[in-house]
Amino acid sequence: MLDGEEARLADYFDVITGTSTGGLVTAMLTTPDPNNGNRPLFAAKDINDFYLEHCPKIFPQDCTPFAPATNLVKLLTGPKYDGQYLHKIVREKLGETRLHQTLTNVVIPTFDIKQLQPKIFSSYEVKNNPCRNALLSDICIGTSAAPTYLPAHQFETKDSTGKVQEFHLIDGGVAANNPTLIAINEVSKEITRGSPDFFPIKPNDYARFQVLSLGTGSQKCEEKYPAHMAAKWGLLGWLTCEHSTPLIDVFMQASSDMVDFHNATVFKTLKSEKSYLRIQDDTLSGTVASVDIATKENLENLVKVGENLLKKPVSRVNLENGKFEPSNQGTNEEALIRLAQVLSKEKRLRDMTSPHGKHQLAGHRTTDPSS
Repeated sequence: MLDGEEARLADYFDVITGTSTGGLVTAMLTTPDPNNGNRPLFAAKDINDFYLEHCPKIFPQDCTPFAPATNLVKLLTGPKYDGQYLHKIVREKLGETRLHQTLTNVVIPTFDIKQLQPKIFSSYEVKNNPCRNALLSDICIGTSAAPTYLPAHQFETKDSTGKVQEFHLIDGGVAANNPTLIAINEVSKEITRGSPDFFPIKPNDYARFQVLSLGTGSQKCEEKYPAHMAAKWGLLGWLTCEHSTPLIDVFMQASSDMVDFHNATVFKTLKSEKSYLRIQDDTLSGTVASVDIATKENLENLVKVGENLLKKPVSRVNLENGKFEPSNQGTNEEALIRLAQVLSKEKRLRDMTSPHGKHQLAGHRTTDPSS
């Protein structure tokens, strides 16, 4: 490894952001572990093992002949999964850690269904709004509460004056399935406020940003929902079709793509294309494109998808047709190695010159998963 086995992502990025399961990954990478000198609770290499172990219990599979009928009844009467195991494991892993305690800045979007507006949990904003200083476990449970799959999550916070704020949250993907733009916006606001961590960067000086955006894959190339099929759907058709929820697929894919279109255009216009690396596989099909098929076979296939993605060429979105096309910059693995070298060099420079040791680089997962 470039900087040794103890190097962690939280050491290199100013901000890590994630929506839905990406919010959980964000928390896992930035939560301090008191049993390990307050180093990050998880290394990036540990994330796969976490999901391989716990996904089958978060999304238990019904393999009986009556499973389709059972799932339909669940869809009509409540969320497909009760979320109890997810809540348990998230609270067990993240403990009493609050937003202000992460090892680098984080930005985790959610959506408040009672107020019908996004709620962004940001390390930057919590300095000015103590009521956002929630438990990371509550934030993660909220941002991963995908409609129809997991129950909405309610909790409250209280500041030092006793002021109480309630939250009624569902999946952050409703507001920002790809939270890259929100993370850039949070950094830009911090620059505008005159933060010494970013001096002398200007808010629109994208050449000084370094953005890594990781998607969780899409089935865009499968062209799964033709109009003649959707034309016959009623409520149930839009909510359940071929192990998917078309209505959710549509608006989450649209949300994610619009952010990528914007970022790709802005970075290109400002001649900073190399500062924005988006890694996404839009060729998923079948069960690997499902949100919740957590069989051992499918999870192992997903790992293989990720490994194969490293060997694929760096691609950029074609703004005309929305598809990813090779951009003559080598493979994703080679691009990540180049980025690691940039981050390592920048960290060494800052460690020598900055009393804060903070990094003027914006980074993104999603993971959100789920972006």
